[in-house]
Amino acid sequence: MRRSRNKYAGRIFLGLILILGLGVFLAVSVRLYRQKKETEARIAAREYEENEESILFRSETIEYEGETYRRNSYVKAILCMGVDRKGSMLESTTYTFGGQADGIFLIAQDTSRNTLKILVIPRDTMTEITMTDLSGNVLGKDIQHLTLAYAYGDGREKSCQLVAEAVSSLLGGLKIDHYMSANIDVINILNNSVGGVTVTVPSAGMDQRDAAFVEGEQVTLTGEQAEAFVRYRDITETHSAIYRMDRQQEYITQFFGVVKQQSRTDSGIVTDLLDLIQDQIVTDMEKKEYLKVALDALEMGELKDDDFYVVPGEAVMTEIYDEFHADQEALVPIVLELFYRKVS
Repeated sequence: MRRSRNKYAGRIFLGLILILGLGVFLAVSVRLYRQKKETEARIAAREYEENEESILFRSETIEYEGETYRRNSYVKAILCMGVDRKGSMLESTTYTFGGQADGIFLIAQDTSRNTLKILVIPRDTMTEITMTDLSGNVLGKDIQHLTLAYAYGDGREKSCQLVAEAVSSLLGGLKIDHYMSANIDVINILNNSVGGVTVTVPSAGMDQRDAAFVEGEQVTLTGEQAEAFVRYRDITETHSAIYRMDRQQEYITQFFGVVKQQSRTDSGIVTDLLDLIQDQIVTDMEKKEYLKVALDALEMGELKDDDFYVVPGEAVMTEIYDEFHADQEALVPIVLELFYRKVS
């Protein structure tokens, strides 16, 4: 009799679990369906108006303020993205689950002079991105945070292409020649492989994350400190993603300085470092192409402040999210300087 009751109770428990699981599944399905329909309705209702700046760089030759400019064919636009994702990047993910592009940098590689310039693009920049559903079906385009463009892809090539498309739109139709995305693991792998990188902490408040991160102090980053230094932000502080860009610039500058110094006694260091991160990157470049980008950075000497540019604009706090509104008019001269040449 007791065994029969236990068996009956077990069936009731199993039934409750199944009902609960079904309820959760239905709730999630309904939420995703509603989100999809809301997105479709919002996109259908929005009229996107193109202004002069939004399409200016779609042509190889342009007229601007009475001057003629032509795209410099020797300068390649290479989009680099740091993705908030760990583990191998060899496998695709479900659409909308590929991670976000936390760090976004557009490299202007002058292949004739073997030099680099870097345009830093705030992750919260509001621009037109392509939105998809879980199956990868395109819902349309909408003005959203640039960082989300990566998430709407497959975590690999499609994600990179969506960010490249969005950055191109932000920069007035500028053609993006190549892309490379790297995950979080790359930071510590490279940092530890060169024996640590010494940085100067550029801002206050970082000691909340690590007691060694005191403003103005020099710290040699080891272990997981490099990731913390590059990625940490106080989410209770508005526009914290913008403020940490100073740290990202500091780290990039000092890292290349360390590699340059070590290359004097180890000519194969760049190749060895790139070999270490093959599983953590996604790119449409051949190895010889991104190897040249790294070697150009070493050949030009130390990266200096004037090698970095930042998309001009205004940081805005809404009721829910931080937003960065790019100044399209002020952005035009920067794009011209980096990627075009004046026709004499």
